[in-house]
Amino acid sequence: MVSVAPGSIPLQHGRVETPTEPPVSGLSPGDQLRLDELFERFEHLNPRSIGYPCNQTWDYSSLYRFLQFSANNIGDPFQGSIFKMNTHEFEREVVEEFARFTQADPDDHWGYVTAGGTEGNMYGLYLARELHPEGIVYFSEASHYSVAKILRLQNMRNIMIRSLPSGEIDYEDLRESIRIHRDVPPIIFANIGTTMKGAVDRLDRIREIFERFAIQSHYIHADAALSGMILPFVNNPPPWNFADGVDSLSISGHKLIGAPLPCGIAMARKSHVDRIARSVEYVGVNDTTIMGSRSAFSPLILWYALKKLHEEGLANIVRRSLELADYAIGKLASIGVEAWRNPDSITVVFPRPPAPLMETWVIAPQGDIAHIITLPHVSREVIDAFVADLATALSATQG
Repeated sequence: MVSVAPGSIPLQHGRVETPTEPPVSGLSPGDQLRLDELFERFEHLNPRSIGYPCNQTWDYSSLYRFLQFSANNIGDPFQGSIFKMNTHEFEREVVEEFARFTQADPDDHWGYVTAGGTEGNMYGLYLARELHPEGIVYFSEASHYSVAKILRLQNMRNIMIRSLPSGEIDYEDLRESIRIHRDVPPIIFANIGTTMKGAVDRLDRIREIFERFAIQSHYIHADAALSGMILPFVNNPPPWNFADGVDSLSISGHKLIGAPLPCGIAMARKSHVDRIARSVEYVGVNDTTIMGSRSAFSPLILWYALKKLHEEGLANIVRRSLELADYAIGKLASIGVEAWRNPDSITVVFPRPPAPLMETWVIAPQGDIAHIITLPHVSREVIDAFVADLATALSATQG
């Protein structure tokens, strides 16, 4: 006899189905109108969203059928979970692809799909704190705004370091700060593509500081949110990944690859992760991630994109984006606006535009500068339109 939960309907072969209750009521006309207006606003802003690193060109419609399930990737993706409705198998394949991109040790790497770059950075700093409880975190003033928040949440000792005009960390300031505290393990939060200028903190120069002071106990986390999907596909990139000495890193999925929701990946040396793992009987898996319940849809998105694009497709995206960045610099120069970018960066920096332009274009400002990011949804026509509007706005302010 099949055991049936109260209120459910037994089906053939012992399957059980819970009846779906009809909705109490539908949306009111006013609520439906609000949704329609929101959709129209997004449609209008989509091509004008050029200031933030969110690729808008993708199609995951083949995956939408999975949204009818309440799946959950709780726990370590490399272990079996009692909760069977998960996509751990796909998540593991995503991790292995990123392990190749980041030159991770084949025998000493681990990772999982996160809700975005902030979670990945939190994970790296969490590992660092567990390995070096007395360590001091060194991060530059050009680091993402979330870093200070993470350090407060995790109650970690920290020192902010100056940044150079390019956006790189000031190595002399870092050297002097580490010299003063050389008896304490340094934890370096390295920017592999700063938020505003796309600058890369040179790991070789950071490691030279360790060698100069004979520091054996240290940790390097790399925030490679955007550039982590650029540097694997350029010639002669600067030192930035596991082969160059990082202990952990974070890369975003919704930036260069593109996704309908924020996602990313946290990678670390497995030997570090094994030291903080805790077993949880309730789900039959080790608790090695920041979040408990995790999206099972995000790993499918990244898996699908990687399978569809392959390395050649990703390399083409990077090549085109770099070419478009140079095109944007040339177009801005044609109207007398000085713009520039760091090597291997698709972040184009220029003086902060007049406020009226910020109302019609989605541009990222900070102080007296702003930037645009030439992701796949940004075309030459979009750049032309933006530069024309900027020229009009500048004329209005000068007139």
